[in-house]
Amino acid sequence: MGMGECASGDAAAALARAAELGATVRKSAKWFVWYQVGFGCATGLQMLAAGLLKAPFGASFSGAILGVSMAGLGVYAGRRPVVRQGYGRRMAAMMGFWGLLYGAVFIPGLIFFQGVAAWWVPGAVAVALPGLIGGYLEARR
Repeated sequence: MGMGECASGDAAAALARAAELGATVRKSAKWFVWYQVGFGCATGLQMLAAGLLKAPFGASFSGAILGVSMAGLGVYAGRRPVVRQGYGRRMAAMMGFWGLLYGAVFIPGLIFFQGVAAWWVPGAVAVALPGLIGGYLEARR
């Protein structure tokens, strides 16, 4: 066996190993889809509780929803060994859009629309969208 045959065999083995690792990463990184969907649903529910429940139940219940959800999602994410390249950018984009929408719904809602379902229901959907859309886009990757 000549030197060229050995090198091509090594290259083929390296390519096969790279394909295997790529498949493992794709499979193992699917958790981020569920993380984003869970985040979107939890923050939408939190927004509904904050706006539609009477004080002090709204603040207490919404805070509990958000606290338990974020703790659970943090543990879930911390136990995942693999993230895809660009994870940080996608997470920052999701959180940035979420923060803008959250503020745009929450602040005027507390000032002008406390208890008005016509404000809080669409607002909760809007606040959930960054996580839901992010999960959808991640699933398509």
